[in-house]
Amino acid sequence: MTSLADTAPSSANSAGTRLATRLAFFVAGFVMACWAPLVPFAKSNIGADEGQLGLLLLCLGLGSIIAMPLTGWISAQVGSKPMILTGGLGLVLVLPLLPVIDTPLLLGAALLLFGASLGTIDVAMNVHAVEVEKAATTPLMSGFHAMFSVGGFAGAGGITFLLSQGASPLASALCGSALALGAILLAWPRLLKVQGGEPPAFVAPRGIVLLLAALAGLTFLVEGAILDWSALLLLGRNLVDPAQGGLGYMLFSIAMTVGRLTGDRVVSALGDRRVLVWSGVLTVAGFVLLLSVDWTAGALLGFVLIGLGASNIVPVLFSRAGRQTVMPAGLAVAAVTTTGYAGILAGPAAMGFVSHVTSLTWAFWMLAALMLLVPVFARSATRG
Repeated sequence: MTSLADTAPSSANSAGTRLATRLAFFVAGFVMACWAPLVPFAKSNIGADEGQLGLLLLCLGLGSIIAMPLTGWISAQVGSKPMILTGGLGLVLVLPLLPVIDTPLLLGAALLLFGASLGTIDVAMNVHAVEVEKAATTPLMSGFHAMFSVGGFAGAGGITFLLSQGASPLASALCGSALALGAILLAWPRLLKVQGGEPPAFVAPRGIVLLLAALAGLTFLVEGAILDWSALLLLGRNLVDPAQGGLGYMLFSIAMTVGRLTGDRVVSALGDRRVLVWSGVLTVAGFVLLLSVDWTAGALLGFVLIGLGASNIVPVLFSRAGRQTVMPAGLAVAAVTTTGYAGILAGPAAMGFVSHVTSLTWAFWMLAALMLLVPVFARSATRG
């Protein structure tokens, strides 16, 4: 089967196609972040404790993990455009249900669909971005992923603002869905229609790729934990009012965006190994500040440090995966991607179980300990 870049290079390299790709990334980050300030309301509606909520969040991760390989296979047959639209419209439809469902079974089913929609658009937009970047013959991927972070800031910030102004959780979610729908409709005619190639067979990561995938999974786990649990952490420590629960994730997203937009220059100046070391140290320092102080400004500054520290870890890991020689570069990057998204979507469910056994604060200390592995293994990850 002919590759996309070969069949329609002018279309793939157009400004409209780049805009559509950026909008797809924005929608994924935006709707995902809209969920963060709504978690306490969903938890309250069904009367769940941390352990029960963790089990329900597992449905979100399960839905995504089921959808990801299916999306990759289908995208290879019909192109990524239908899957981007399917995932995006699924997010638009399911988001308003999450803050109003009042039974655990229905919430679990909704989160399963929400996770499947996230997994679908995540894989499809990256397939689309690879083809657009290939046709452009110039690096574009960092800018596309920065739009995911911009969406995260806009989603968490927008929903937090609406809630703080007295809007109901349902009205806030409906506003988020309306904006996401507008972005999808704008992207729709500009997305590429041509099919990709045959899907590669699954290959388990091995050697250096296994280490890169593990570190990516840990880093994405931090992002997923902050998405799902930051509001509850701030509320549980009486640092913010319920309507301001999304402030932590919003600041994290801003810092992540700034870090990604400046990351290429940082890596050029310091090199991969130093970036991993200092990024890991900065992330851990952010957790220590967040969990050690009892004043709101200090705790929120901790989220900023975590976002800045984590922002450049994954890009370096992807870069190293593309340059290693243990496995074909494409399969290595796919392995790191799959493991990373498994961390961000499935991993936070473990936070609920740890919180149930100990406390949410101790669960966040566990994240800090795991992130110490990044600087510890920086030399091994960048060897060669």
